[in-house]
Amino acid sequence: MSDVQDYKSSLSDTSSRKFETFSYLPPMTAEQTRAQIDYIVSKGWNPGIEHTEPQNARSNFWYMWKLPMFGETDVDAILAEIENCHKAHPDNHVRLIGFDNFKQSAGASMVIYRGKTV
Repeated sequence: MSDVQDYKSSLSDTSSRKFETFSYLPPMTAEQTRAQIDYIVSKGWNPGIEHTEPQNARSNFWYMWKLPMFGETDVDAILAEIENCHKAHPDNHVRLIGFDNFKQSAGASMVIYRGKTV
């Protein structure tokens, strides 16, 4: 088991915290982010965008950026809304969620932008 990597994180060091599955990987490129959004759209999930201050990211409550984008299939439109949220809240974490109507749950969730930590 010595090959398993320990991801150092602590409550006191907000920059070390991990959020969602992809936060354990290197940051996604623009192409990889686009591919993830395309996957959400291809599954028929509704994209939703949320944001929060880094110190509050452990909370179950994140602020919703507008309403979920029900029925949106244009990846560029989704990317534009993610950018708008990031520009309006540059110090916050911004995440994308793919809401699955049939299972009544989130099929995907990933932090697209990490906010500034203190």
